[in-house]
Amino acid sequence: MNETTRKQYSELRSARWYAAPGLRSSTHRSRTKQLGYGDEDYAGKPVIGIINTWSEMNSCHRHLRDRAEEVKRGVWQAGGFPVEMPATSLGEIFMKPSAMMYRNLLAMEAEELLRANPVDGAVLLGGCDKTVPGLVMAATSMNIPAIFVPAGPMLRGNWAGKTLGSGTDVWKYWAELRAGTIDEADFIGVEDGVARSAGTCMTMGTASTMAAITEVLGLTLPGASSIPAVDSGHSRMASESGRRIVELVWQDVKPRDLLTPAAFDNAITTLMALGGSTNAIIHLVAMAGRAGIELPLDRFDELSTQTPVLANLRPSGKYLMEDYHYAGGLRALLRQILPLLDTGCRSVNGMTLGENLADAEIFNDDVIRSPASALQAEGGLTVLRGNLAPDGAVIKSAAMETRFLKHRGPAIVFRDYDDMAARIDDPALGATADSVLVLQNAGPQGAPGMPEWGQLPIPKSLLEQGVRDMLRISDARMSGTSYGACVLHVAPESYVGGPLALVRDGDLIELDVAARSLRLVLDDAEIAARRAAWTPPPPHYERGYGLLWADHVGQADRGCDFDFLAGDAPTKEPEIH
Repeated sequence: MNETTRKQYSELRSARWYAAPGLRSSTHRSRTKQLGYGDEDYAGKPVIGIINTWSEMNSCHRHLRDRAEEVKRGVWQAGGFPVEMPATSLGEIFMKPSAMMYRNLLAMEAEELLRANPVDGAVLLGGCDKTVPGLVMAATSMNIPAIFVPAGPMLRGNWAGKTLGSGTDVWKYWAELRAGTIDEADFIGVEDGVARSAGTCMTMGTASTMAAITEVLGLTLPGASSIPAVDSGHSRMASESGRRIVELVWQDVKPRDLLTPAAFDNAITTLMALGGSTNAIIHLVAMAGRAGIELPLDRFDELSTQTPVLANLRPSGKYLMEDYHYAGGLRALLRQILPLLDTGCRSVNGMTLGENLADAEIFNDDVIRSPASALQAEGGLTVLRGNLAPDGAVIKSAAMETRFLKHRGPAIVFRDYDDMAARIDDPALGATADSVLVLQNAGPQGAPGMPEWGQLPIPKSLLEQGVRDMLRISDARMSGTSYGACVLHVAPESYVGGPLALVRDGDLIELDVAARSLRLVLDDAEIAARRAAWTPPPPHYERGYGLLWADHVGQADRGCDFDFLAGDAPTKEPEIH
């Protein structure tokens, strides 16, 4: 952090475009005037690129057009020149086969938008699950001053006098519809009431988790991560972010100045205290990699064992993001775990984490618990290893029935999603409450794109008997709004010959969360024989981005980043000719 030394205009990136002698700079100025701006609008000012992921195919971001204008207002007020630059919008609901498959595409696009244009600093507008890490990865690799403006959660849902949480209650009532306890008209009521404003999921899903992580990493203004999307405070935060980025440019404060190993430890600790999304593990590994920091899965487990779950939020708890924000939000929660944090880490507002938390208060201690009344004594996510997941797997232990914390049962194997969808309700499936449902070929390459298929549906016959949770294992992800005894991110994935590919119907599988163990109960000789007989499946793609993905994506334990994008090696600045 360099708050005393200030850049001169001639040192800014944009000056190479605008202020150099010769015809080329004249052309740049002329085309800026073509936009309707005069010399007084841009001359001598830092250019602030506003990367906007607004799209009509991303309902969570429908308000970001307005927020971009409010950011511009702040940039103008602080003496900068704002330019809005649209980028790929990763709408979690609509994009197939998975928004995850396009996270790296957004990261590439946003990085190159910033590099190829006369931009001195960036304001990043996003919120829907994969958008957050994609934008942060881009800004970290580009490493010019940047600040993130989270989209904010939507308002709480409601139906028939019941409060609804996006995702979590959809899964819940879908199971009840299949069990016959509600009818189609009831479910349409849930559908109508669950998403009633702009903003991201208002549960502690991936969007809210990643927004909180970005705040604790120091890349957003303190308190920004939980402001509801339609609260007027959200607009004010956007304008303040616009003002602040101009100062960050003059001070030359860049993402890698903030993204230290200690900051990532703080982020992992925050993830655990929130009972946050399992997806965050993949994204944090990738984000840290762009800063040149190695984050092994074991580090998540180390910090999980010392961090209580304090956020009483669905799917692990009771409340929603509106309740959490007005109860004090992230700053209040972090005050509760202050001894577990490195409070010297700095933020884009120029202050340390400790300084930013000094006046934080809790206004509802049932929403934000103290360590003495924690939802769970240890972090809500657990890393598992064993002969079924030699490179690791993850389970959200805070959001499952406790009877599955130690479980042994026979496998029912689905070779892919279509096989599962076709057979899950077949009476001949023979599932019992002790069965272990196994989904293969749902990982980064197998699906492809590692979709959120990990919360496998419970067979209808068991739902009708009152069963609402089962042990389920896959190399897929699951929505951060999901719940249940779901083992995810099994690595290496089955599509590339990982042990999950070798599981057969009737094989016994053992899970022991306390021991961090996931085992296929077979002797080594039988596993070796099955591996020798295994043949790789055919490729999904022969061209385009899909082929690029297949050739270069890493496994889940490596953050699913592209091998040619990972790391902190600099990329050459463009020549201005």
